[in-house]
Amino acid sequence: MRVILAEDSVLLREGLVRLLAEEGHTVAAAVGDGEALLAELDRAAEPPDVVVVDVRMPPTHTDEGLRAALQIRRRRPGIGVLVLSQYVEKRYATELLTAYSGGVGYLLKDRVGQVEEFLAALERVAAGGAAFDPEVVRQLLARTSHVDPVARLTAREREVLHEMAQGHANASIGARLSITQSAVEKHINAIFDKLDLSQTTGYSRRVLAVLRYLGS
Repeated sequence: MRVILAEDSVLLREGLVRLLAEEGHTVAAAVGDGEALLAELDRAAEPPDVVVVDVRMPPTHTDEGLRAALQIRRRRPGIGVLVLSQYVEKRYATELLTAYSGGVGYLLKDRVGQVEEFLAALERVAAGGAAFDPEVVRQLLARTSHVDPVARLTAREREVLHEMAQGHANASIGARLSITQSAVEKHINAIFDKLDLSQTTGYSRRVLAVLRYLGS
């Protein structure tokens, strides 16, 4: 797997370079800001499978990384984008999830320390899947003062939706929840029915189901 990194913390950037190299992946470039990331993509003879980008980078340390990530997804949709952030920044995570249903991920930097989970998320995004940190999903799906659409779902259906939001396929959800794939499919169909998504066409119902939980 070919990877380009964009992270302004030298220690974290070099640590990721070493980790990925040890796992047999190729780090095509490692840079410290969004502009350098886009420049590396433009000059790359062979595009990477995935880019890993921090949300906040120079010069303003606000949303440079996210803007670069969204630009990459618009210009080069075949490249996966895994965003790293120190905190759950709901607006950024929602924008990423809303704009693209596959080949994207949003992890908290603490997750990088859990090497197997980080590598699994990276490979999932590179393969066109989604990978959202459980804490990000929890906060995005937190109840608000508005009418909560989750009220119509059973506890098991909420668990299935939680796993869907992390990018797991039906077989993986079944294994994680110790239920059959057939049961997973029935729960998902029930979720679509209760959230009035059964007749929706032209959009990913799985993504729309997650977005119904945002409460905004």
